[in-house]
Amino acid sequence: MSVKAFKLISAVEREMLMGDKNYINIECIECCGKNLYIGTNDCFIYHFLLDEKISTTGKITFAATKQLHKYLGLKKPVSELKAASALTRLLVLCDNTITLVNMMNLDPVPTGARIKGAVTFTLNENPVSGDPFCVEVCIISVKRRTIQMFMVFEDRVQIVKEVFTPEQPCAVAVDGYYLCLALTTQYIILNYNTGVSQDLFPYCSDEKRPIVKRIGRQEFLLAGPGGLGMFATVDGISQRAPVHWSENVIGAALCFPYVVALDDEFITVHSMLDQQQKQTLPFKEGHILQDFEG
Repeated sequence: MSVKAFKLISAVEREMLMGDKNYINIECIECCGKNLYIGTNDCFIYHFLLDEKISTTGKITFAATKQLHKYLGLKKPVSELKAASALTRLLVLCDNTITLVNMMNLDPVPTGARIKGAVTFTLNENPVSGDPFCVEVCIISVKRRTIQMFMVFEDRVQIVKEVFTPEQPCAVAVDGYYLCLALTTQYIILNYNTGVSQDLFPYCSDEKRPIVKRIGRQEFLLAGPGGLGMFATVDGISQRAPVHWSENVIGAALCFPYVVALDDEFITVHSMLDQQQKQTLPFKEGHILQDFEG
């Protein structure tokens, strides 16, 4: 475990977010180029510009400059943020509604286009439409056992498909026509074009938070039983040996060749090539871990 693959560097200090507030909680983050977006429990979105600097001694620091913050007008947390840079849009999930806002001024699009009834959502990073001015969005619907696919344009949204699942879905990742779903008791692969599904392995979502991450074309990373990080292809097979996590992993990210995992005390780094643990970083009270454009 002598590899120093990652360093922890503070990017935004607490005071820049808190201001004169007693307490706020970060619910979600999104990073797109130098733009950092933060969604909070008191229904605000903050926009920072991140500038990476390297000193003469080789030390890396980040300088964050606050651009603006916006109150969404609800007494609900901002639960998810996703940037669609080709459309200069930020997709904001709050109170089961996805709103399209301008990435620079955080104003909602004038047409008022939105997707209602979303529990959670993800973007298809391997889209099937071929339209560069559209992003494909998959939502877990508030309707029981229902997944919906949408095409999102600069100022409008269009539903493409509604798919029913054998159990209630609680997490989803998308690659092309393939959905990798964490259901109540198991993970499955579902082709939403043909309707064909394939069971992967059992998992109890009541006991632990499921993790479903697209890590490349037709391949996903899942939190399996026994603290294993399992790899699965859309054919339902694993082409790599699993990595051994702790039992209570709450987030995972990929930065090839490393798999990074977060639990309530540590960030651990494993190699996808030999599955060995390479690095451990003490990190208490973390609750979000994501990877953004390298």
